[in-house]
Amino acid sequence: MLLLLYVLLFIAVGNWLARVRATDWDEPLWVDIYPINGDGSAAAQRHIERLRDQDFDAVEQFLKRQGAGYSVMVNPPAELKLAPAVHELPPSLTATAGIWESLVWSLKLRWWAKLVEWNLDRPSPDIQVFAIYYDDETHVSLDRSAALEKGRVAVAHLFADRRMRGPNQVVLTHELLHTLGATDKYQPGTNLPLFPEGYGEPNAQPLYPQRRAELMGGRIAVTADYAEIPPDLGQVVVGPLTAAEIGWLTRDKLRSVAQP
Repeated sequence: MLLLLYVLLFIAVGNWLARVRATDWDEPLWVDIYPINGDGSAAAQRHIERLRDQDFDAVEQFLKRQGAGYSVMVNPPAELKLAPAVHELPPSLTATAGIWESLVWSLKLRWWAKLVEWNLDRPSPDIQVFAIYYDDETHVSLDRSAALEKGRVAVAHLFADRRMRGPNQVVLTHELLHTLGATDKYQPGTNLPLFPEGYGEPNAQPLYPQRRAELMGGRIAVTADYAEIPPDLGQVVVGPLTAAEIGWLTRDKLRSVAQP
């Protein structure tokens, strides 16, 4: 029993230190992007072979712009590097999974991600993102992406099409911020952004249509009951609550930010 308590304490302290390190913003976070062919298609394979570090520059620039608005001086806040392709899929989580199943899945995913790192003989990054690509000709919709704050691991389901680069970057950045403690700000059943924290411009007059999405809200609210996926990160912002969750804004300053 004492040994088990020691192990749990060691893990808890390690997770706490990792979170503090990841959100103190003293230096850029190192993010590894591991591409995976999600459906075994030739289209996904061609897309992966054409990927370069520069394909993720827009994410770095977005974080730089948004961080500067909250006086984050590290430039850029995160550096995204393309890692070698992975040739197996990560553990999956069903949409109907309960608490116990989700817990088991999170442990499996963390162990699987660590094995990938060891097998590729790579130094440990701050965050691992597994970008799973699918042929958009045969996949109209994709499984929901997911991320773990404890473990700093994200799984992003993306389309293998250069024309979908913008929406892919939005999804990837959304999951990346989940690993830093950002929470979803949309209604699970409808995917409509929550007001005001999920709106890109909660103080706009008139309120609709919104011109931007809040990153963790996920969509641009066109009306009270209709929202659209943003075409790229140029129409996305990091709102005050999300900024506070990832350490860009103190709770005291958050309370001073005017909300409608």
